[in-house]
Amino acid sequence: MPVHETDICIIGGGITSAMLAERLSELRPGVRIVVVEAGKSIFDAQNRGRYRQRAIDYGEHPWPGDYIEDQQANGIISMTMAVGGLALHWGGACNRFSEEDLRLKSMYGLATDWPIEWQELERYYCEAERRLNVSGEPSPHPEDRRSQPYPQGPIPLSYNLQTLKTWAEQSGVTFSPLPMARNLTPFGGRGSCCVYDTCGEVCPSGARYSPDFTFKQLITPKKIALHDRTLVRKLVLDEKRSVVVAAHAVHQDRPDDVIEYRAKTFVVASGYCWSSHLLLLSANTRFPNGLANSSGLVGRYMNGHRFIQATANIDDQTFPGQNMTHSLISRDYFRCATDKPFVRHDTRVWESSAGRDPRLRAADGTLLLGDELMADWRSRTKGSSVRLRAYVDVHPSANSRLTLDASNKNRHGDPMPKIDHHFDEATLAREAANKAHVLGLFNTLAKASNGRIVNTSEGDYLDHPGGGCRMGIDPATSVCDSHGRTHDHENLFVVGAPTTPTGGCTNGTLTFVALTLRSAELIAHS
Repeated sequence: MPVHETDICIIGGGITSAMLAERLSELRPGVRIVVVEAGKSIFDAQNRGRYRQRAIDYGEHPWPGDYIEDQQANGIISMTMAVGGLALHWGGACNRFSEEDLRLKSMYGLATDWPIEWQELERYYCEAERRLNVSGEPSPHPEDRRSQPYPQGPIPLSYNLQTLKTWAEQSGVTFSPLPMARNLTPFGGRGSCCVYDTCGEVCPSGARYSPDFTFKQLITPKKIALHDRTLVRKLVLDEKRSVVVAAHAVHQDRPDDVIEYRAKTFVVASGYCWSSHLLLLSANTRFPNGLANSSGLVGRYMNGHRFIQATANIDDQTFPGQNMTHSLISRDYFRCATDKPFVRHDTRVWESSAGRDPRLRAADGTLLLGDELMADWRSRTKGSSVRLRAYVDVHPSANSRLTLDASNKNRHGDPMPKIDHHFDEATLAREAANKAHVLGLFNTLAKASNGRIVNTSEGDYLDHPGGGCRMGIDPATSVCDSHGRTHDHENLFVVGAPTTPTGGCTNGTLTFVALTLRSAELIAHS
């Protein structure tokens, strides 16, 4: 059995792993860190312009090989498994949660409070924004106070977004540019934004933060060792003590050979799905329900937020194709008076090109070329098509959970995860009222500029998911403490999305990173 000895073993190679490895290498220069990732390294930034072009020309997936064929989960929203994780594909949105997210129980009698004070989390938000080089504009709401400015000013609004901001604010709702982890000038070995407008697929210049850049910068000076294409299947406890002594893994090229990693400290940074999955797979005679699971809560309280969206047509003229991955955000409904019915959400406004792209044939099949094509296109692009979306704060029940599915196994015989989301009773009771509120707001926005809502829909999944290893003070009602140290095993940590007790009402990535950076200070000296 090949054995790798190290000080800190990080399992998973996504954005929280990258941020943790970088911070640990700073806090303890010379510390031995091994990052173990099941997917492969796609260190090919020089090819990403070509990937983008082929995606545009042929509709090809721009990240070939970013998944493992049989490592799939029911209920997961992305199959991505590669060095960089889901942040290979994210758009770069970097919104903060608000203080209310940490105090739902004490303020509203709902869900639970987080075991961390807002002022402390805010410090790590600033650090996360600095490392990701977030571009943003301070919120107009005094409750969203900041102790440090954004590293960069806001991304300049396109003509289209300027027009839509003027339109949307006629309703009395205030909007700002969406904060983004996107370089306006070169930073961190990455280029500046060239407005390729494919942020959620591939960024040829590297302007949008991507963890693979961080990993390369750590590997080159040998600050870490990265073992890719290596799937950790089980964590092994000491025979007498409740400490983890090893991780057993297999390499894709040698599936029958066990690889052992021995470390003083183990960190599970495998995201909201695979973190709980590994703990459950690691069951033994002393922990028959999985490691870190004496509370029975590993895989429970899976969370995220609902989204409601609509398309509106308005008379104000915009022109499709101007930086369409950027958007406006309002935090006007981030807060709810304690004596009012509870509803919290962010509000987004994007340009939409729905039904407005040039076409070679008219509706009756007539071929369109030259002037006819331009005339048809101009006739269909009068006014604007606008995307509206609200991420709504919903709260999980204990039965919102990840379980092992014996009917779905990988090539090694490991049962794969199955995720079923369920809401608590209070969330279910206010569901209709929340929907009515959001759709009413959309109609209010649309009325400006003779607008009209042309369709509405609700997401059939929870976006920006987390949970499964929620943090807390009481070991009976949580899996880990506020730093991610598991209550059952002093040298085993979980970081990022799995530790969140609730899912907030806006993008979670910045929060996952901030929590991880806070954990790094304790992990470094454990």
